[in-house]
Formats: sequence, C-alpha cells, structure tokens
Amino acid sequence: MKFDRNTVIGFVILAGLFFGYFYFTNKQQSEYRKQQAEKQKREKAIQDSINLVNKPKQDSLSRIADSVAKITKVGSFQAAIKDTTEKLVVTENELIKVTFTNKGGQVKKVELKKFKGLDSNEVKLAASSFDKLGYAINTGNNTTANTAELYFNAAEPVKNADGSQTIAFTLQSSDSTASTAITHKFTIRPNDYMLDFTADLTGADKLLTQGNMNLTWQYAAAQQESDIDFEKQNTQVGYVKDGSFDYHTIGRRSDKNFDKEVKWLGVRQRFFFTILVAKNNFSNGKMEWTIPADSTKTIVQSTANMKVQLPVATTVTAPFSIYYGPSDYHILKKYDMKFEKLVNLGQGMYAFVRPLNRFIILPIYDFFRGLVGNMGIAIALLTLFIRLLISPLTYSSYLSGAKMKALRPEIAALKDKYGEDRQAMSMEQMKLFREAGVNPLGGCIPALLQIPIFFALFSFFNSEVSLRGAEFLWASDLAAFDDPIKFGFHIPLLGSHLSLFNITACITSFMISWYSMSMTPDQSNPVLKYMPYIFPVFLLFFFNRLPSGLTWYYTVSNLITLALQFIIQNYIIDHNKILAKIEENRKKPKTKSKWQERVEQMQEQQKRMKEMQQKNKR
Repeated sequence: MKFDRNTVIGFVILAGLFFGYFYFTNKQQSEYRKQQAEKQKREKAIQDSINLVNKPKQDSLSRIADSVAKITKVGSFQAAIKDTTEKLVVTENELIKVTFTNKGGQVKKVELKKFKGLDSNEVKLAASSFDKLGYAINTGNNTTANTAELYFNAAEPVKNADGSQTIAFTLQSSDSTASTAITHKFTIRPNDYMLDFTADLTGADKLLTQGNMNLTWQYAAAQQESDIDFEKQNTQVGYVKDGSFDYHTIGRRSDKNFDKEVKWLGVRQRFFFTILVAKNNFSNGKMEWTIPADSTKTIVQSTANMKVQLPVATTVTAPFSIYYGPSDYHILKKYDMKFEKLVNLGQGMYAFVRPLNRFIILPIYDFFRGLVGNMGIAIALLTLFIRLLISPLTYSSYLSGAKMKALRPEIAALKDKYGEDRQAMSMEQMKLFREAGVNPLGGCIPALLQIPIFFALFSFFNSEVSLRGAEFLWASDLAAFDDPIKFGFHIPLLGSHLSLFNITACITSFMISWYSMSMTPDQSNPVLKYMPYIFPVFLLFFFNRLPSGLTWYYTVSNLITLALQFIIQNYIIDHNKILAKIEENRKKPKTKSKWQERVEQMQEQQKRMKEMQQKNKR
C-alpha cells in the first residue's frame, strides 16, 4: 500500500485528535472524581457533626432502654442489678486458692498451689470471662433471668468445726409477698481439690417451672503446657451416663447429647481436670465444645446445658460438687466416682494396656519415686526393673539369634547352590531349620510380646502428672520435649528444635540394630537388610516432640539392651554347646507340625506353578 503526503498528514491529525480526546476526557473525569470526593468529605463532616450532637441523646436513650429491659427481666429481683459493683471473696486450703464473685454467686477463678503455669505463677483454672455457672429462674410474668448475671450479697467465709470453710451468697426478692430467695453455698475442705456447692431455693415453685432447673456450665481450658498442639491431642471430655463411663477426644467430635441420667461431666486437658458433679444426677442435657485458634492460648471452650429435676415444692436444695485439680490417678480414684478412668493409662484401641499400667508400671514407678525423689532416676530404675522382668524373653531372643548365627555357613552354601531361585532357597532353608531344631521366628516372638509394654509406657509418660515440671540433666520438664538445640526456623516433620534425649535414644537404637544384624544371617532382601538401620532415623522424627521422660526411658532401655546383648552373647550363651545341640537335633526323628506341613504344601504348589509357567514360555 502506498501512502502520499496528504494521507500521512491525515493520520497524524487523526491521531492528535484521539490523544486530545482521551486527554481532556480523563482530565474531566479526574476533576469530577475530585469534586465528588470533596463533596463526600463535606457531607461526612456535616453528618459527623450531627452525630456528635445527637450521640449523648442516643446514648442516653440506649441506656434508658437497657435499664428498662434489665428491670423488666429481673422482675422482683431488682436489687440484684442496683449495685453492679463486683465483690470478690477469697478462701483457700493447702492445695487450692479459690476466688468467688458475687456476680452470679459463683467461682471466679481457682489457683493450684502445687503447680506452676507457663508464666511461672500458680496454675489457674476457670479464670476467663467465658467461665460461668448459672441457671434460669422465673422473675415475673413471662420473664426469666440467669443467676450468672445477677449480683448476690456475699458473706464472709465461716470456718467450721471440721476445719472446712463455708461461704454463702444470697439473693432476696424485693417483693415481700413473693417470698422467694436463693442462696449459693460453697464449702472447701482441708487438703481437697473438690468444692461442695448447693443451691437453696425458697419459693422454688415460683422460681422454677415444674421443678426443672436448667443449668448452664461454661468452661474454658486455658493452655498450661508449652506444646499447645500436643496438649490439644491429649484433651478429652468425659462423663458417667447411666452408670457407665465414656469419653471423647475434643478433635474427633464437637458435642454430646445425654438422653439418660448423668452423674458428672468434665474436661481433662492432659494434666488438669475440671468436673461438675450433680449429686442427684442430671436428668438429661447436651454438651458442646469448640477448639479456638492457638493464638487465644485456649485449648477448648465447652458449654453444658444440663437439666436437674427437683421436687415441685416451696423449698428445695440442688447439691453439686466441682473438682478443680490435677489429673492424678490416685487423687481421682479416692472419690470413687470413676474420675480416674479419664486418666489415659490406655484408652480406645490401646485399652488392653491399662491393666499393665495400673497394676505394674504405676505402682513400681511410685515406689521408686518415693525411694529416690528424683524423677529421672526413678525412670531409670523403672526401666531397669522392666528389663529384668522381661529378661527371660530377651535371653530366648538372643539364643535364637545365636542358633541362626551357627547356621550361617550352611545358609550361605544354600544361597550359592540355588542362586536366584528364591522359592527353592526358601524350601531348603525351612528344611535346614527343622533338621537343626531352630525356630526362625524365635527372635521375633519375644519382641512381639514386648509391644504391649511399649504402648503402656507411651500412655503412662503422656499422662503422669508427677513428671510435669520435673527437672533432670538438661531437661527442664520431663513431661515435655527437651529442646537444648533450637533452629530458629521450622523443619517439616521435625519442628523447630532437636531433642537431645531423642538423639541419644536414636543413636543407641542404631547401635542395637548394628549389633543385631551382625548376629543374624545375611539378608538377600535389601528391604530387610537395611530396615533395621532406617528405623532409628524414623524414630528421630517420631520421638522429637515426645516427653523427654519417655525418650530418656528409651535411652536407658537401649543401653541396658546393649549391655545384656554383650553379656548374654559372650558370657552366658555357649556357642559350642549350641552347635552340639544342633547336631544332636539333626539325628533325632523329625515330626512335622500341621503348620509346617501347610507351609511346605504351599511352597511345593508355588514351585510347580513356577515350573509350569517357565515350561509354557519355552
């Protein structure tokens, strides 16, 4: 296409017109947006001025409306909202310090004197604004109020003859003709984590509908351990319904409906337990819970709406108990209400190890703890006792290993003879073992029998409250991981630290694997050959966040294993006698067990099938 001068000039003028159009259009739009912004700014300033003038009136009207609503809601209990100054009353015994509030006539917070929190102060339970305990009462025609929001009159604690202390909160109706009143009494006994709580209602036939006390218990379990994720994994809701105990881990469900009588319900957060007991049972109800974000430093928030059926009478009493204390098996068991079942000595699919913990590990640990006082040494002594207890199994395993070692030359000869024919090799190896009187599973069976001990100790060290805060060597808390090595950044699967007890446990595990492999025949299967060396590496990641008490146990256990291996192999087992015994067994007539017959039949069948496949290929 050919352009003359006029065409070029035309394109230039057209382009100039387009640029000019867009320039002026954008300028006008910018001016318009600027004007609109200034207009909105002026209008906002005017509206803000109007709101500023009207705000006192609006606030005043709002306060008046709120006051009218509150007065209407509380009905004849108007005195409960006249003075809304919160008054606190403190009482204590050797174990707990309880702060009560006149708002709701309830517990404000509980401090455990024998346990320290993350801030090095005493552990506090039920200390958040979320924590409440109250019930609905009728205050007038079609009006109700919750006692948790009403202000009671508080009396000073009274010391009783038995050393206990009682504090009472009263709420009196302002209507002299109504004759209704409420009294909340709390009793704290010496050396006890349990509070007695009774609600005495005068005019209960007016305060409650058909004797139904609809009680609401809100409880927030604050973070108490350094590893919040691990604490959440070990937090559960428990209860006794219709005489039977049950529990739920908080992460697996979020509510529980009760259609039968409930004796108690509570929240256990690994080492601490809060329980609400209805002495005459809850008739039914529902409990719900949520898991807040880690940033709130709260493990779980639970709300229980429970019904207590009281007599339809003028004066009634609703008796309760509340436990605020450690999740200690011995302390909980003395109440004889199945509280101790929520202590994880073996639950769910691992419930089979609970008797092992209850009747063997826990009593022995308690004995050594009382004997030496130091938890780390007590764990070492417990480890030594357990290893001595299972030493017959250990000896049987090492004896089987020694027999296998004696057959090494013959096994090697079979490998040379049959080469890659694994089927034939397996059959001939089985014959060799039978002739020599050697059980190839002899070393595995004792190890399998030790698995319950592993699961029992795993549960025990995760739940034993006496380990909390116990120092040993470089570990500041045997109930948590030790972290002398900090990375300053997060490594997937490992975390942001490296446990030193974890390292010692893994190194000693590797030494056991190396020694054991040197005592067994060479493995042709590479997986079986290298698995014993891979396993300690796997433990490095698995054990890194476990309690240091547990990794210290495995370190000691591995050291004992190495010592036993050396002593048994070099000073107890006579290898010449083993060889002589094998030769003697070869001369004896052999009888096959049914299991051996079935195995050989399967091997023969597989061999024939393989031969047929090879024949068909030819």
